[in-house]
Amino acid sequence: MNAARSSASPTRPARAHRRPAGGEPRRTASDALVLFGMTGDLAHKKIFPALYAMTRAGTLKAPVIGVASSRLTTRQLRKRIHDSVRQAGKVEDKEALERLVGMVSYVQGDYKDPDTFSRLREALGKARCAVYYLAIPPALFGVVIRHLDAAGLAHNGRVIVEKPFGRDLASAQELNRLACSVFPEDEIFRIDHFLGKEAIMNILYFRFANSFLEPIWNRDHIDSVQITLSETFGVGQRGAFYESAGCLRDVIQNHLFQIVALLAMEPPARRGFAAVHTEKTKVFQAMRPLRPEDLVRGQYRGYRKEAHVDPRSDVETYCALRLYIDSWRWSGVPWFLRSGKCLARDAAEVLIQLKAPPQQLFTDSQPAKGRANYLRFRLSPRSAVALSARVKRSGKEFVGEQRELYLQDTDPFEEMPYERLLTDAIAGDRALFTSEQAIEAAWAAVEPVLRRHPKALPYAPGSWGPKEADQLLADHGGWQHPQAEPDRDC
Repeated sequence: MNAARSSASPTRPARAHRRPAGGEPRRTASDALVLFGMTGDLAHKKIFPALYAMTRAGTLKAPVIGVASSRLTTRQLRKRIHDSVRQAGKVEDKEALERLVGMVSYVQGDYKDPDTFSRLREALGKARCAVYYLAIPPALFGVVIRHLDAAGLAHNGRVIVEKPFGRDLASAQELNRLACSVFPEDEIFRIDHFLGKEAIMNILYFRFANSFLEPIWNRDHIDSVQITLSETFGVGQRGAFYESAGCLRDVIQNHLFQIVALLAMEPPARRGFAAVHTEKTKVFQAMRPLRPEDLVRGQYRGYRKEAHVDPRSDVETYCALRLYIDSWRWSGVPWFLRSGKCLARDAAEVLIQLKAPPQQLFTDSQPAKGRANYLRFRLSPRSAVALSARVKRSGKEFVGEQRELYLQDTDPFEEMPYERLLTDAIAGDRALFTSEQAIEAAWAAVEPVLRRHPKALPYAPGSWGPKEADQLLADHGGWQHPQAEPDRDC
């Protein structure tokens, strides 16, 4: 990782073409991107800015066809794209924005109406290898996939399915069965934008590009692992969605489990996404099914007054859990995961707590909470890696203090997750996408507590959640709350 870089130059450097990972077949690039959910919130907030960035970088060359039920004129469509890109940040390249607008067309229609797909076929023209991005509510995934098949549009195409991948193991299996009955498995791209974040990718790289970690990366030297994803805001206008999902389904079963897999997986046998997927899946399969006593659910005060929320709701806006991975490397090591809304800080962080030295030679060698040595990955808001150690103060006495060896990366030209993932999906590169087996294994681990779980406990907005969550790791020093990162030069 690099020290903070200067951002004086406003010109975004051209990105080198990224070849498929070693050992993987080169796939045919898609010749059209079809965006179902063109007028939705996800498209406006994330997808249009990503398409603009891809246009600037020269990685988006295929036409974009939007599909939605809303009636839009050409002028309204152009305005929507312009507004989306401008709200995401300063428009550095107006010419690229106009090129993007010129590449986009629109098909209006009901997803349940076969005529919509007939008009889509006409709009595709000579395109023969389209990629269909389902940025729509999960209830419509099956409807669209079936109509693509019936209209003959699935042949030689690929599909991008936005999370969540089902609500439980049974629904995930059903969705996978349906998708695989229409598209080959290697043409199904299950997108989790977390996997496109630079800081998440760095976990995989940092682990296997540095030899000093492997000797200590096991149950003999690691006491516990904490993963925190905290947000200061509430559900906003997503009350209806949250009522159907909750924090466990929305964040932990996918985002945080993916981080666990990258930290816990064995070294892949070779370079290539198939080998990485295999090792990640083994981690999910080794997860001990959760029990109600491993779980603390919380709900911020005021949630029941949010729009589209049941006034008697028991849906959790906070979830903390204790997880075990029953493998040779990780047997007996607890993993503590938590996420929530209306918490004290916006942050995502991993803390790998190392065990204390076997003999305490110095009376001050262990801080009050026993965190002498740890490795910390700060994932957001700024990417960083820190290693904590005790160092002696000057003087005759053997008295020390806690220091962090700190590496920070602030790249002003870093790819946005959706930019990276859409570029890869169009190119047919599945390295950063999730496999069928991994999704089903992850659902199997949380299945026991989806319906049988403790009641959601109230907590104050701006806090770190219910106090009961502290008991999960009372024997492991308590939660390490992410702190504000100071500006550092290195």
